[in-house]
Amino acid sequence: MNCEESLALMHLYLDGDASEEEAQQLREHLKTCPDCNQHYRELKQTESLLSGAAYELSAPAGFTASVMANLPKEKKRVGYMRWFRTHPVITAAAVFFLFMFTSGLSAWNSDSSVSVSKQEGLIVENDLVIVPEGVTVKGDLVVENGDLDIRGQVDGDVTIINGDLVEDPGANVNMASVDNISGEYQEIDRIFGWAWYHIKELVTF
Repeated sequence: MNCEESLALMHLYLDGDASEEEAQQLREHLKTCPDCNQHYRELKQTESLLSGAAYELSAPAGFTASVMANLPKEKKRVGYMRWFRTHPVITAAAVFFLFMFTSGLSAWNSDSSVSVSKQEGLIVENDLVIVPEGVTVKGDLVVENGDLDIRGQVDGDVTIINGDLVEDPGANVNMASVDNISGEYQEIDRIFGWAWYHIKELVTF
């Protein structure tokens, strides 16, 4: 065996792929060739170092759990967005309710002018609606954002939204005026009552 054949056989031997006959030939050559013997020792040391390094580089116990624990926490916003995507019906209902609530609130705040459902025979002075004496309003009467003074008669229900039933502007509630109403009398001065009134009107329309 020459040195070139010995070099090729060294790798097979170190990998455990050399036959017993080849291994014996290599051992005989290494005994007689100092250069090949030195090269073989270097190869064997290198293989030992690599094997030891591979063993030492193995991950310690708990390494994966430690890495997972140190990962950045998911932001709350991302969590909310994921919840919204997995519950589309509830999200749509919440958005619709929010839209309706803000629209109603905006309408409640912006619509501050006096409005009245029946104009025939009525007198409107600034924020005061007057049913003059001798006048009978046929049907329901609704006054928004103003006070109502009934000196005549209302033949129906009366609803006052964001206002009062008075005898004179600035006076307290005139119970005598209630007697001039043949139907029901209702005052609404809260936003929820106002919203409920309009919902009922919308449903019964």
